[in-house]
Amino acid sequence: MLETALGPAHPDVAAVLNNLATLYDEQRQYAKAAPLHQQVLAIFETALGPAHPDVAMSLSNLATLYDAQGQPTKAEPLHRRALAIREQAFGPDDPTVATSLSNLAGTYHTLGQYPRAEALYQRAWTIREYAFGPGHPTVAITLNNLAGLYYSQGQYVKAEPLYQRALTIREHVFGPIHPSVATSLQNLAALAHAQGHYTKAAPLYQRALVIREHTVGPEHPSLVTILQNLAALVAAQGQYAEAESLYQRVLALSEKTLGPAHPQVAVSLRDYAALLRHLQRTAEADTLEARARTLSGQRPREPDTVPCTACQP
Repeated sequence: MLETALGPAHPDVAAVLNNLATLYDEQRQYAKAAPLHQQVLAIFETALGPAHPDVAMSLSNLATLYDAQGQPTKAEPLHRRALAIREQAFGPDDPTVATSLSNLAGTYHTLGQYPRAEALYQRAWTIREYAFGPGHPTVAITLNNLAGLYYSQGQYVKAEPLYQRALTIREHVFGPIHPSVATSLQNLAALAHAQGHYTKAAPLYQRALVIREHTVGPEHPSLVTILQNLAALVAAQGQYAEAESLYQRVLALSEKTLGPAHPQVAVSLRDYAALLRHLQRTAEADTLEARARTLSGQRPREPDTVPCTACQP
């Protein structure tokens, strides 16, 4: 065993633990991942010193876990420390610095600190364009994130050209049938949807759905968001039968792929209930709302209008 041969505080042991933690991250088993990330960080700090680039990597991984758990206040100082280490080790214009800038910007976005987030995203964009060229996929990621920041503030005029440019880059690099292209299409669709441009949004959602179904299959959890958004769109257009069919598919897919107790199931139930209330099918809506409250532990609330559940940028 590696720990026996090298000792529990050896960097090679930390590297193995980091791989295991990353696996748990990908499976969203954060309770298992967190102590491993913390152990890796402690080993690297002791063995390599507090300003080593591997320490920055470990800090970034742990901070990203906190972000995923909805704990941005715990993530923010770790992202800042990782950024400082990378700037010191590699200089202010290194691509790893751009990664830390983007991560920290995402945390500030979550915290509602929009001017800070914007400045960091723009700096990351500059670094990546200089390092890789304007048509690189990492540039598309930065454009997408900055557009998402503007979207969340209702600055749609600023968001649209960035989303469009990200789509163009991804289509050129990956081809027209790729998950990242689907993400860009969903974001453009959500942007049009939010502005009430339903005829513009619908074909974008539909093209994204075709790509998702082609690349991951018709029963993958990544389809949930796009189906939910498409259901809300057709409901807003008065196509209630189609909307109901889509909401039923969303609910069934959520339960099957995420589990019947997953928070997304509660969201799916509430969205479907909102449609039923709009159609004055109150008893059915009450039943779905009761199930949703059981899952989320919420008190009864006033009925919603048919929602637009925008996809994540």
